[in-house]
Amino acid sequence: MAGHSKWKNIQHRKGAQDAKRGKVFTKIAKELTVAAKSGGGDPDANARLRMILAKAKAVNMPKDNIDRAIKKGTGEGGSDDYLEKTYEGYGPGGIAVLVECLTDNINRTVSEVRHAFSRSGGNLGTEGSVGYMFQKKGLIIYEKPKIDDFDKLFELALENGAEDVKDEEDIYEVTCEVSEFSRLKEALDTLCDDPDVAELTQVPDTSNALDDDKSEKLQKLIDVLEDSDDVQNVYHNADM
Repeated sequence: MAGHSKWKNIQHRKGAQDAKRGKVFTKIAKELTVAAKSGGGDPDANARLRMILAKAKAVNMPKDNIDRAIKKGTGEGGSDDYLEKTYEGYGPGGIAVLVECLTDNINRTVSEVRHAFSRSGGNLGTEGSVGYMFQKKGLIIYEKPKIDDFDKLFELALENGAEDVKDEEDIYEVTCEVSEFSRLKEALDTLCDDPDVAELTQVPDTSNALDDDKSEKLQKLIDVLEDSDDVQNVYHNADM
C-alpha cells in the first residue's frame, strides 16, 4: 500500500477517534491493563507498557485514568481479565480485514464482529484465512514540517534498526521489525519526540484498489467495528 494512502487512512481513523474520545480512552485503558499484567507496571522495564503510555499521552488521556488502568493490571485496583483475539475475514470487494480485539466476553465479541461483516456484504473467515497477507511491523510517521533534515532522520533510523525509511508526498515513514521498535523510537525521539504515528501495526504485503461504492461500504464496516468497545484495531489491504 502506498505510504500516502496509508497516511490518509490513518488520518481518517484519528479523526474518528477524536470524535469518540471517551471510547478511545476505554480502549487504551484495556491495553494498559493487559500490558501491566503481562510485564509489570514499571514502563522502564516494560517496553509494551511504555509504547501504550506514549499513545495515551498523544490523545491527552487523563493521568488518573492511566494510573487506574495500570493498577488493575498489577492487581492493586481490582482485576479485569481480557483475552486478546484476532479475527480475520473478507470485506466488500474481497478485501482482507484483520480485527484485533481485547474482550472479557468472547461470545459477545465474535457475535458483534460476525454481524458487522455480514451487514457489509463480507464474511468472517477462519483463523489464518487472511493473516498470511500481513506482516506485523513497527511504524513511525512524521509530517514533513516536523523534520528539518531528512538525511539525518534516514541515517539515525537505519543505525537503530529501521527496515525502511520513505520520503512520501507529505510525510516521512519509518518501518521496522517489532523487536526493534522500542530502540528505534527512543533513538528518533532525540531528533523529534512528537511523531504523528508511533505504533505496532499490520502491514499488508499487497494492496487492492476499490471503486467508490465498495470503498464506502468498506469504510462503513471499519466504522462499525471500531465503534465496538471490544475492538482495538482494524487493518485491511484496500487502497481506497
